[in-house]
Amino acid sequence: MSKNTGASKFRNVDVDDFDEDRFRDEDSTDGGSAIPQRMDEIKSLLQSGKNQDALKACLNDPPLSSDQSSKDKYFQQVFSVLTAFRSSEIDKAVATLSSEEVDVLMKFLFRAFSEPTEKSCAIVLQWHEKATAAGGLGCIVRALTDRRTV
Repeated sequence: MSKNTGASKFRNVDVDDFDEDRFRDEDSTDGGSAIPQRMDEIKSLLQSGKNQDALKACLNDPPLSSDQSSKDKYFQQVFSVLTAFRSSEIDKAVATLSSEEVDVLMKFLFRAFSEPTEKSCAIVLQWHEKATAAGGLGCIVRALTDRRTV
């Protein structure tokens, strides 16, 4: 026979914490004060012709939880890096990226798709083709489902 003990120790999980409507971002700091320094470093790498190094610097530790204005400035910097590459150099650049960097690149590419300009569409499509070839369909899914936006 089963015995009713009346124990309530198992009831310590608050199921409302898992509700989608009450989602809270993790308290991750991405060094908001380091963003201008990183942007200066990226700009100097671009001016010296080190496009590959500038791309890697952009994709390492992007501002994911900063305010929207710093994200916008950083996105413009990343887009200037992407446009600095020639079409023939994109393959080699994407091939040297790690899978995490390809995922971040895909986030920036989808942001570029959402804010099109006259000249950006062709460039973004070329990058998207090469990034999808390198990262597979998984990088697209990870970029679209991640709540931390760029």
